Amino acid sequence: MVPIISVIGRKKAGKTTILERLIVGLKTRGYRVATIKHHIHYGFSIDSPGKDTWRHSAAGADVVAISSPDRLVLMRTTSKELFLREIVERYMSDVDVVLTEGYARAETPKILVATGQEDLKLFTSAAGGEIVAVVSDSEVKANCEVFGFDDVERLAGFIEERFLSHGT
Repeated sequence: MVPIISVIGRKKAGKTTILERLIVGLKTRGYRVATIKHHIHYGFSIDSPGKDTWRHSAAGADVVAISSPDRLVLMRTTSKELFLREIVERYMSDVDVVLTEGYARAETPKILVATGQEDLKLFTSAAGGEIVAVVSDSEVKANCEVFGFDDVERLAGFIEERFLSHGT
């Protein structure tokens, strides 16, 4: 089973920045990394209006893919939101780790990007799964590992040691 670790926190807390740095840190260690961004609103698009694939989707295609020599993007119409584990099992089984941005209520280990102690209280009560690490430049007290924003290399090591089966 591919480990899934969710990076959670308030809007503009720095989740995307931490994810970018973690991806680099884990890739440097030789791991294959997938990411999933959880978007809570209906009808998002990763395509630009007027472009061919956008037009295919607008015309009613249930599945639209765009393929090039080095990329594949697949957009599927769904009748309901897929569970996180479902997405990973269907489309990401060939990676070493999946990092998500969001999915605070999923039963996955969490890395909380906290702007202060109040975030820890809020997300501890609201999150599904265990908060295994906190990233913050504020002084926070937690019952787990705490990392600063500039300490992402150590955070990558923590993920490797705790969730990944092989080192490089």
